[in-house]
Parts: sequence; C-alpha cells; structure tokens
Amino acid sequence: MTVEQEILELREFLHKQNHNYYVLNAPIISDMEFDQKMHHLQDLEAAHPEFYDPNSPTQRVGSDLSMQFEQVEHQRPMLSLGNTYNRGEISDFYNRIVREVGHAVDITCELKFDGVSISLIYEDGKLVMASTRGNGVVGDNVTRNARTIHTIPLQLTGDYPAHLEMRGEVIMPRAGFDALNRQREEIGESTFANPRNAASGSLKLQNSSQAALRPLECILYYVLTDDVNFATHAESLERAKAWGFNISPNYRLCHSLDDIYEFVDYWAEKRDSLPYDIDGIVFKVNDLHIQNELGLTAKSPRWAISYKFKAEQAHSRLLSITYQVGRTGTITPVANMEPAQLAGTVVRRASLHNADIIAALDIHEGDTVVVEKGGEIIPKIVGVDLDKRPEGAQPIAFPTTCPVCGTPLVRVEGEAAHYCPNSLGCLPQKIGRLAHFISRRAMNIDSIGDETCELLVKKEFVNTFSDLYALTIDRILTLPGFAQKSAENLVAGIQKSLEVPYARVLYAIGIRFVGETMAKALANAFPSIDLLKAATYEQLIAVNDIGDAIAKSVVSYFAEPDNVAEIERLRHIGLQMEQKVVEKAGSSLEGFTFVISGTFARHSRDELKALIESHGGKMLSGVTSKTNYLVAGDNMGPAKLEKAQKLGTKIISEDDIEKMIQ
Repeated sequence: MTVEQEILELREFLHKQNHNYYVLNAPIISDMEFDQKMHHLQDLEAAHPEFYDPNSPTQRVGSDLSMQFEQVEHQRPMLSLGNTYNRGEISDFYNRIVREVGHAVDITCELKFDGVSISLIYEDGKLVMASTRGNGVVGDNVTRNARTIHTIPLQLTGDYPAHLEMRGEVIMPRAGFDALNRQREEIGESTFANPRNAASGSLKLQNSSQAALRPLECILYYVLTDDVNFATHAESLERAKAWGFNISPNYRLCHSLDDIYEFVDYWAEKRDSLPYDIDGIVFKVNDLHIQNELGLTAKSPRWAISYKFKAEQAHSRLLSITYQVGRTGTITPVANMEPAQLAGTVVRRASLHNADIIAALDIHEGDTVVVEKGGEIIPKIVGVDLDKRPEGAQPIAFPTTCPVCGTPLVRVEGEAAHYCPNSLGCLPQKIGRLAHFISRRAMNIDSIGDETCELLVKKEFVNTFSDLYALTIDRILTLPGFAQKSAENLVAGIQKSLEVPYARVLYAIGIRFVGETMAKALANAFPSIDLLKAATYEQLIAVNDIGDAIAKSVVSYFAEPDNVAEIERLRHIGLQMEQKVVEKAGSSLEGFTFVISGTFARHSRDELKALIESHGGKMLSGVTSKTNYLVAGDNMGPAKLEKAQKLGTKIISEDDIEKMIQ
C-alpha cells in the first residue's frame, strides 16, 4: 500500500468514526484506538504535505491564524419564513394550501432551533464552503470555523450527489452555554445573554482554534440539489441522514390540522426537556412537486411557515435595584421585585446586566416591569408597563461610585460594564479575590471554606494573599468555630499550597481576564514571573490566544506597585514563580488525555499529573468527549464520574497508570 492510499484509508475510517460518535452517539471503537489512528494520520500528513486536504479529520482543531470574513453570494437566496403566533394563523396557512392545491396535503412539522442559520456546500462529497445567512443574498464565509464543528461532516458517505447544499442551524446546547458563561464570569468577561448569542459569537470568532473550543453543534434540515429527484421533504431528510448529516429525529409527518396541533402542543410543553433551545415549530408542505407549484414570494417560500412559541412573561413591581460587586470589581445591577410566577417558578430577582440596559429600558423607581424567561436561562426584564408607572417616579440612575467602598467607578472604552478599581481595598473584591485564590483550580487550599474566607477578611486577619501564609494555629483558634485539629488542618493546607505550579499561581493571583487556560498559555510563553512582568504589550499579543484585552490587563497589573510588591512577598514565602521543566521520562502515554479526580495512596494529585505529563500524557481540567481516561481516586467528584460514565470515558486507577507507564 502506498503512503497516499494509507492516508486516504485512515481519513475515510476516521470520518466514519467521527460520525458514529458525534451524530449517531454510537461509537464502535475505543477512544484509545481512535487517538492512535488520528496521531498516525497526523504523522503521515506532516511527513507528506503534498497530500494535504482541508477536509482531513486532523483539521478539526482549527487554525491559529486570524482571518477577516469574506462576503459570499448564496447560490440560492436564504429566504426567511413567515411567522404565525396562534392556532388561527396555523389554520389559515394550512387551509390556503389545501384551497390552492385542491386536496388535503401532508405537512412535515419540525422543531425551530434557536441558533444561527448556515449554508453548507459540498462538491463530490467534500465540504467546500460554509456561510451564514447574512442578508439572505450575501453571507459571511465561516468555512474555517465550521470545519471545527464535529456534527458537520467534512466528507460524506454513501450515494451522495456530486453537488449538494445543506441548510441548517448552528446551536450551542445549554450545558455547554452554562460552562462557557462560568468560564467568562471567572475571568471577568461579560457573559452571553443566551445560547443563540453564544453560538453566533462563536461562529464569528476570528481565530478558528478558539472556535474549536466552543461547544457548538449543527443540525441540518433542508436539502438542495439538482442531482437527486426526491418525492418528498421527509425522504430528502432520511437520505441526508444516510450521507452523514446530523438530522433531528424530532420531526413528524402530519396528515391533518389536528395532527399539527397535537405536535405543537406536545413541544410547547416538552421543549424544556431538550438539551438545546427551540423557539417554535416549522411547517413545510411535504410533497416537493407541490412545493414547486406553490413557489416563492420575494421574501419567503409560500409552502412553509413558522409558529413562534410565546415567550413566557410575568408582570411584577420593582422594589429596588441592588448593585453587586464581583471579585474583579465588575458592578452588576440586580432588580428586586415582588414575587411573580414565571415558567413554573417564583421569580423575585432578575439581572439588568449593565447601565446601558437600564437606560434602554427607561426604568423608573416603582415601575411595573415585564419579566421574561423566553430564550434566557435566567429571568430578565424586557420592558416596562408605562400605564402603571407611579406619578412623579424618577428614572433609575446608575451609581457613579462603588456601592461598597465609595471609589469612583471606571468604564473602559468598548466594554459594557462599570467596575470598581479599588481591588485591594473594596471588601467584596477582597473576599472574592481570596476565595478565588484558595479555590481548587488555583491554590487548592480546601481547608478554607467560603464562610472562613469571609471571616478572615472581615476580621482583617488577611488583607493580601501573603497574609494567609503568616497565619498561626494560635491566631486561628481565636476565630469562632475553630478547634485545635481544624486549625492545624488549615495551616497544613496553606503550607501544602507552596507546591502548586507556576501556571496555577498565575491563575490564582486574579489578573483580570486571565482564566485557567490563559494562565497556562502565559506560563508557557513566559516561564517565570520576571519574564511576564517585563513583557510588553507587543510581546504579549504575539502569543497564540492572547488577545488585546488580556495583554492590556497583564501590562496594567504589573504597572501597579502594590501588585509587584505582593508578588515579591509571595515569592519570598516560597510560591512557585517559575515554570518547572518536566523532564520527559518516556512516551508511553503520548497521544492520550487524562483527568484526575480524588485522592491517591502513593501520589499527590500534582505528583500524578507530573508523572503523566513526563510520559507524554496531556492533562485536562474536566471530562469531555476528548478525554481518554479518568484517573479515579478516593472521594472523587460525583459530577466527573457521572460525566465519564455518560460519555463512555475509561475509568482507571493509580495502579493502572503505573502499569501503563511500565
């Protein structure tokens, strides 16, 4: 077999396994076998660049190159659908079709996904173009980002047509959306309002390697080709499924208005059970010959229409607005309202996000506000009932000073949020910064809980991170709730944190916008705190994945004398301020990814991580579809175990790791 033949066979094999895993949810080989073949293909492609193919399975990771989106014209206009909002309008649509056709027709009812419309062009079974809807005639070329979405096939299977266009929706499941927002919140970035916005922002990222990290999926629902004569829309969906496309199983062929109403009522009640958001139902005439007869208007097809679920709303009187101060100083306004029933829960609070939102809504004191939980994960205020506005009510004025410490607030150009710059003196920031510093993914001082953290700051035992390391057992015993043993455990946990590696120390000190992933990138690029402190904006921005905001934040952090002095105190105490070079002891774990959870008999967690990395393994912070092994110790996290079992991740022990290395 020639090298080219081997490469082609490996690509075909891996395309098939990707489809089994991501679309069918039915993998037939182990992750280890998949990774071995993927790495072999990567090696072959690296050695033989003449066989490069942009649709190779190895290209899923995206590129580090920045790009500007070119405008591309759609081969056929991407028309919008007319909307209906009640049964009467559904009936009008159906009866109009029956009148024009002269007999009853079948209607395919499909879920209306709340995401970003996309067009995929395939030539000879290979993905050659992906574009957004844009204005319906011209859209953005997002091919490079689309290639990173595992539910978009790069190579079709079976008897696919030579030329094919598929249309569908790029979505972000709620679980992925929640995780993404937690990460953004953790580093002080503004969160996405809903999964639709998150999907849109992710698909438009300039760096496709960043897009590859976003939990995007693609569901296809419309086939366009002149090479195959389908009789019905339902038939085209089934054929597309056989070609490798991710087609939603939740469509139904309806033969009457009663069938349609039953489908609508079912999903109006059950939509929250789906892992992603839908905002309605789409109705299409099933017979493609009748579709052609009915034709199109200038804006929409005459054979299809959508029904929009009404967003669930409630009215409630605004009692007050409080302003929360986060650990990075971000000020978040929260509306406190009279209790109101909404989507089966009692709502008393709703986020107002920032000053611009308050101004746009024109909220006054004592207003009756409209609260919605439509496509949102948490309730939000979407309007004001002006008829119920109290006479003489004053507009809500966003504060100009911190509600806790009184420091004048700052708003950086281009950012929506105001923040308090008094990071060392503002009480909630001090508590939040300490809680972040001792957290599991940072310094991992698990003997300090949230209440103790708050107590240490309020009693002024700890004003800076370095104060933590001066705590003695005798002083801790003066705090309420502490006995000899618990005080000893706390001091021991603090001393143990001196072993935490440099990258996690960088994450722990809480530089604005520097989350766990960015801290690792900075540690790799600048392997000592001195190198990072001396780095210029230009040097920082040149590092992969480090953007403008992060680079400016790092420079700003080290420009503060108090921060530099604190770093020196921590260095003197013994915290790791340099990247330790992991000497490679072997390659037996190369190509495999690991997650560690729990405690172990012969190694600390950090020792076990170092052991895995020294033999070529890669550590991940959480269990994902890319995790090969979960190394399970005593008292492991139940969430990691559940996720691993759900994904079929292999669960191994400390003994297993040692055997694999041997």
